[in-house]
Amino acid sequence: METISPNDILAKAETLRNSLSTGFRDEIVKSIYSEAERVAHRAVKTASDKKYDLDQKIDRLVTSPWTGLPLMLVLLGIIIWLTVSGANVASEAIANLLFGLGDLGRNLFNQIGAPWWITGFIWDGVYLGLAWVISVMLPPMAIFFPAFTFLEDLGYLPRVAFNLDWLFKKAGAHGKQSLTMAMGFGCNAAGVVATRVIDSPRERLIAILTNNFVPCNGRFPTLIMLATVFVASAFPPALTSFIAAGTVVGVVLIGVAFTFFMSWLLSRTVLKGEASAFTLELPPYRKPNLGRILYTSIIDRTIFVLWRAMQTAAPAGAIIWILANIPYGDANLARAIADWLNPFGLILGLDGVILLAYIIAIPANEIVVPTMMMVYMGAGMMIDGPGTSAGIFDLLVNGNGWTMLTAVNLMLFALLHNPCATTIMTIYKETKSWKWATVSVVITLGLAFLVTFLTASVARLLGWA
Repeated sequence: METISPNDILAKAETLRNSLSTGFRDEIVKSIYSEAERVAHRAVKTASDKKYDLDQKIDRLVTSPWTGLPLMLVLLGIIIWLTVSGANVASEAIANLLFGLGDLGRNLFNQIGAPWWITGFIWDGVYLGLAWVISVMLPPMAIFFPAFTFLEDLGYLPRVAFNLDWLFKKAGAHGKQSLTMAMGFGCNAAGVVATRVIDSPRERLIAILTNNFVPCNGRFPTLIMLATVFVASAFPPALTSFIAAGTVVGVVLIGVAFTFFMSWLLSRTVLKGEASAFTLELPPYRKPNLGRILYTSIIDRTIFVLWRAMQTAAPAGAIIWILANIPYGDANLARAIADWLNPFGLILGLDGVILLAYIIAIPANEIVVPTMMMVYMGAGMMIDGPGTSAGIFDLLVNGNGWTMLTAVNLMLFALLHNPCATTIMTIYKETKSWKWATVSVVITLGLAFLVTFLTASVARLLGWA
């Protein structure tokens, strides 16, 4: 009698697997749960099902194909509106406080006779870089992360994964990727870490490589500034925050579309494979625990992410100060580098100052706007620039030749460009591979260049620029 080895059985199973339909795992899981439900009904008697009846009534709306996705968009819009409208006031207050402390430190160094370059390097470079990152990052995270954690504690986020599972399945990815995307709105590094909830190594890698297409709060200042100055300024002041938030939501949806597209492309090329079954048992809704929400959102998420961003922002502030204070020709080295990059920037519908700002901001995206303002105004340190939308519009359009194409392409570039240094390091730590960290940069930056180039080319061909 012929002996069949375990390897023969595994080989035969692999052969048969390829002949099965793509939904056979789902059918197996459904049959298991159907049998479990039948047994439970026979063996378990409940006095009242009112609580679960209420959950089911809510889920008929929350997970419905017709109302589930619109409800998700409404909640996303509300959270972004709260972040946009609430963070501006807090950011300004924190910036005034930190910049005031910087003035005190600068004056102290001047009084003790410290050389100007030491004073400038420490207070106008390193310190202002940190001050900008703290004032720009802390308020949005302090709003977004608690809101996100509230929905998580309420039991809503599993419903998000349920609603988006069919889209990710079509893209060859995993439904839990929606949860990592949601975390990416706060910080892409945190979103990359969150991919640990995905068991399949292939699908987890897809989620890691595409998480950057979700704009983190470090990119929100750029998006909000552009949405406010170039879009919302055309509307009455009472509608400004709503129009700005709606514009940012539109950009976010473009990023989600690119997430699905790139997931689909990766799952059919370098990360080809069969999508794993996603079995999700929706938990009952529960009363959120305020203490747990505050601890998780502030300590585990906000402080953790802010500390990592500060570690990379300090050297970035030092570098831009050095470039802005080394004379070169009639200006400084920063302006000279921007002029050298300008021809390439114009091809992309941008300019050299924007490209320089993003090179400097690789450690922390929060310093993109102040770096641009600093170079445009010829300042020797990070500044806020004109305080009003009209002043910023005049500086950018009349002073530096911006057009609507520049604003649109900068929005697209801010959405698609390479991950920040913190996220790149996190990708390396999660994948244990510099190859995949490099691939993440090539994919995002390459797509940003391609999209902005095509947008600029089409606009110029049609006479719109």
